[in-house]
Amino acid sequence: MANPSSDRPRPAKGKSRPQHKGSAKPRFKPNSKQTPRKPFKKRQESRPSQPRQPSEKLIEERPDLVYGRHSVEAAIANQRPINRLWVNSRLTFDPRFRPMILDAKANGAVIDEVTTQRLNQLTQGANHQGIVAQIASHDYVELPDLVTTAKAACRHPVIVAADSITDPHNLGAIIRTAEALGAQGVVIPQRRAVGITPTVAKVAAGALETLPVARVINLGRALEQLKEAGFWVYGTAAEAGQPVHKTQFDRPIVLAIGAEGSGLSLSIQNLCDGLVSIPLTGKTPSLNASVAAGMVMYEIYRQRWLEKLPTINLGGDQNHAV
Repeated sequence: MANPSSDRPRPAKGKSRPQHKGSAKPRFKPNSKQTPRKPFKKRQESRPSQPRQPSEKLIEERPDLVYGRHSVEAAIANQRPINRLWVNSRLTFDPRFRPMILDAKANGAVIDEVTTQRLNQLTQGANHQGIVAQIASHDYVELPDLVTTAKAACRHPVIVAADSITDPHNLGAIIRTAEALGAQGVVIPQRRAVGITPTVAKVAAGALETLPVARVINLGRALEQLKEAGFWVYGTAAEAGQPVHKTQFDRPIVLAIGAEGSGLSLSIQNLCDGLVSIPLTGKTPSLNASVAAGMVMYEIYRQRWLEKLPTINLGGDQNHAV
């Protein structure tokens, strides 16, 4: 029996096969009143956006960089070996800094005129003031050499001991104040404390070029050595201790400054010959470490200055300075 479908004519090549009624759904016409059904999408639960956590990997400062106009100028003036000097175009042709740049170039430094973005990258966004210098890392002095130099400088030298200062801005401010008020040196510990970083050098504003810094393994042992060398150790305290203006600093002094917040450690307090405090009248319970250090150092300077004034006899047993 023949297949009836074989007798039907096949559609020509390229033409679509006719569809029977009801065999398929009619195509959607744009002018029709029907609207196409939107594809189904799985509803996703909205989650609150969480802020991006900062990276735990901290970028350490390069100890071979010094930035800031005062710091770099002091390094060049004291003939520190400078390998490279990055400077922006504004300072390159500034008549105030042109001689300084030429001196660095004459001493063998490579001068690179770079953009501000490059300077920001080198200093990790710090206030570089348009100039960055690459120098040898800071040379710490040995404690016995610091004692010898301090005693040779004056009869009653002053050495500042920083106990676990972790903020480079505080350490830089302490070094700057110590040099400005005539101290003979600074002692810092190696552990749990900041060293001489570019930020410290920047805040010190050139004081590191003339003020020696000794970095010791054990600050307590260093204080014992200083006491054996004839120094009296005075520590700062927020509440306990004698008011600073009632303390006589008429001998070689080591001024111990406590860390931010916690103050002097108990072991360092036990080594002190006396504790001094700054009387406060406001509601603020304590002062910043660098501010407290500056106030005590100024009192020491004030007493030394009064000792140099000539005295006159006004009669009786008392002499008065003029």
